[in-house]
Amino acid sequence: MSDSTTEFEAAAFRRLLEHLRKRSDVQNIELMTLAGFCRNCLADWYREAAIERGVQIGKDAARERVYGMPYAAWRSQFQKEATPQQIAAFEAAQKRHA
Repeated sequence: MSDSTTEFEAAAFRRLLEHLRKRSDVQNIELMTLAGFCRNCLADWYREAAIERGVQIGKDAARERVYGMPYAAWRSQFQKEATPQQIAAFEAAQKRHA
């Protein structure tokens, strides 16, 4: 690959964020169950990457970057209470993803 690799990866990340913002109907617990990561994981990875490069980014700022709005606003607008079925599936998946 050329020097463009970082540019391509950044474009793919931006597209993933855009996709997740459009799919606010997909709950984090569902992402965790199926993929082993969620929006909060992406925010943590983003923050960790910044810190590794000497840039301090707070948890709230990283989450706002991923969610496209303050996390509290996203939660109040889009997050639903997890159903017993979602919780059971999440707990089973945790064993598989470990």
